[in-house]
Amino acid sequence: MKGIFIVFEGPDGSGQSTQADLLVKWFEERDVKVFLTKEPTSSLIGGIIRSILKGEWKVKMRTLQLLFSADRAHHLNKEIIPFLEKGINVISDRYLLSTLAFGSLEENLDWLKQINSDFPEPDLTFILNVPGRVCAERIAKNRFGFEIFETADKLEKIRENYLGLKFYHKNTHVIKGDHRSPEEIHEEIAKIVKEYCKEKGIKV
Repeated sequence: MKGIFIVFEGPDGSGQSTQADLLVKWFEERDVKVFLTKEPTSSLIGGIIRSILKGEWKVKMRTLQLLFSADRAHHLNKEIIPFLEKGINVISDRYLLSTLAFGSLEENLDWLKQINSDFPEPDLTFILNVPGRVCAERIAKNRFGFEIFETADKLEKIRENYLGLKFYHKNTHVIKGDHRSPEEIHEEIAKIVKEYCKEKGIKV
């Protein structure tokens, strides 16, 4: 691939969406082509997933995780891989580790890894490490309603699951996401991205 594939992960409320947005602006300021995307996607499958997450449609966890994998396959084929092949950097707000960290609350981790085993690894992965209690407080402050994974206890367990997966993909960085401003966090991330690009001979 000619482009770089960068992924932001973390429990809901950890700030991964904010950091994805800031990194996109960082690339744009340097006149470097970049595309921002997220999972679940805006596709038909992604819409079904969102309705499940909001509690509008109840299914078993295994069904939900299979839907996530189907949405990811579509996402890769229709957006991520085509952009990377064109030399456009892709930043995704959530990817494969979300399935493993969230899904393993109820499903077998080995099975989750198996159904996602053919998907390509990101070039860089950032896990925002924020305690579940803090994540829940942020969600309550910034929007109405909670999704099915968004209790403080579940969010803390998801955080622990992410930390247990920090070696699953190479070039994964765990970033402390509480008691720091978004700008401070972004500076740390941008430094890592710049160093990676330098190693690969990519101008930024």
